[in-house]
Amino acid sequence: MSDEITIDGLTRDWKIAQRKRGHRHSTDDLLTGWYAAEKAPGARRILDLGSGIGSVGLLALWRSPGATLTAIEAQEISYALLERNVAMNELASRVRTIHGDLRAIRLSKESFDLVTGSPPYFDVKDGIVPADSQKAHARFELRGDVRDYCRAARDAMAPDARFVFCFPTPQRARAERACEEASLAIMTSRDVVPRRGAVALFSLYCCRRAEDPPHAPHVIEPTYAVRDEAGVQTAEHAAARASFGMGLDAPSPRESVG
Repeated sequence: MSDEITIDGLTRDWKIAQRKRGHRHSTDDLLTGWYAAEKAPGARRILDLGSGIGSVGLLALWRSPGATLTAIEAQEISYALLERNVAMNELASRVRTIHGDLRAIRLSKESFDLVTGSPPYFDVKDGIVPADSQKAHARFELRGDVRDYCRAARDAMAPDARFVFCFPTPQRARAERACEEASLAIMTSRDVVPRRGAVALFSLYCCRRAEDPPHAPHVIEPTYAVRDEAGVQTAEHAAARASFGMGLDAPSPRESVG
């Protein structure tokens, strides 16, 4: 196992520490943080479930001046990096980290305007679980699945709050079923393709509590392309990155599923 750490750009003025050969900030994280900020622009209290090294929650926080973030993470290596990233960016006054399993932690006296999550994508039956503990827990459902994320989000949501998460497009039925079982209504969703014309790798979802207005049908938004047919970054993706203060010359996070 390599514990070599790199310090990379997360936003214009925040950095992220991550293992060179471990679980790293990816396009999935970038777009989940972006979608959350777009769908809940007035959020003041943010909860990030299964935070990993903190990228999704910190991205949403950067776009929400004056907001606070509670970040829950169980995996030991990721949690240590999450704490490091909070300290490195001098965010202790705005971010509370909790080391624990999101299935067991209930913040019974608190509620949140925005909940985010990037659940692990794969059942342990569907692939080879990495020997590296950090990679294994980030990719495989070793501590719960999308249903657990939806239940935890529902329990923590204030009236009119939003829950934003990402999940593999081929598993859309699982995501939709998990939301329904947790009494969440999907307001919008959006498929993401790495290149225009390619197959969608993952989808972004924005949900409300089922009883909250507006009681409108689920809207499937136009497909989001990271690059065009020639492999050039699309104007929309450039704009999404620019919303975090990142220019064209800033390195892009890797594209991945899981």
